[in-house]
Amino acid sequence: MTSLAGLKAVVTGGAAGIGWATVARLTEQGAQVAVIDRSPCPEAGTLGFLADMTDAQALSTAMADAAQALGGIDILVNSAGIDLEAPSESVADGDWSRVIEVNLTGPMRAARAAFPWLAKSDKAAIVNIASAAGLRPIPDRAAYTSSKAGLIMLSKSLALDWADEGIRVNVVCPGAVQTALFATSYEGAANPEARLAEIRARYPLKRVAEPEELAEAIVFLASPAASYITGVALAVDGGRSFH
Repeated sequence: MTSLAGLKAVVTGGAAGIGWATVARLTEQGAQVAVIDRSPCPEAGTLGFLADMTDAQALSTAMADAAQALGGIDILVNSAGIDLEAPSESVADGDWSRVIEVNLTGPMRAARAAFPWLAKSDKAAIVNIASAAGLRPIPDRAAYTSSKAGLIMLSKSLALDWADEGIRVNVVCPGAVQTALFATSYEGAANPEARLAEIRARYPLKRVAEPEELAEAIVFLASPAASYITGVALAVDGGRSFH
């Protein structure tokens, strides 16, 4: 993979899961990385800024602070997200709104906040983390799948709108990934092991991914190695969607 030495990256939702694995991989490739998250980073010394994706002002301030600390922004990775499992007929308006706010509106706010610095970079790239569930739905996830499908289309729209600025925008669509967020989908079941086996069975590869596997795809799309790729929704989902 092309070295990222000298590039400056911001990862929202970077304090855990796929985001944290992406921070590690970006750093390994030589990038300077800042994290924006509502939780502190798990390792001391990581450049971190606290903000919630639902707080537009706090997110804008955190992005500006990160840009100042890094000396600019070349790469933005939007990894923050939440899940909601509930029958469609019982989803409350407030729960629906929060999922859309975090998973779709939040990345738009982050991209908008980072735009002034990305527009000055000659290697600008945004990678949004959606879900394969935004390509092919799963049961009882109407709010989640809608938010992720929206994020896929937002990414394509930004790729079109910001192409003249030289900003590439792509989206990665993970399948099941072994993170704390994913664990909530089976740990509360009457038989967690049976539930996990049921989830694995949806995938041709018959397993759950590790966060590092997603980080590889994310960092590739963010890197100059993908310099002629924009507007792509890349399914990294063990074959579940065959998209």
